[in-house]
Amino acid sequence: MDLIRILAAIFLPPLGVFLQVGLGKDFWINILLTFLGYIPGIVHAVWVIARK
Repeated sequence: MDLIRILAAIFLPPLGVFLQVGLGKDFWINILLTFLGYIPGIVHAVWVIARK
């Protein structure tokens, strides 16, 4: 299941975060980071998935 989340985080970072934590604080932070720059969104998404 983590492989699916990591792949989702690479192609659509907010989806990977949503699959991991739902509509919480981390999801909205990731939306913001993805809008500001795609790479920061990916890094944050992978970090959120890896820390759990």
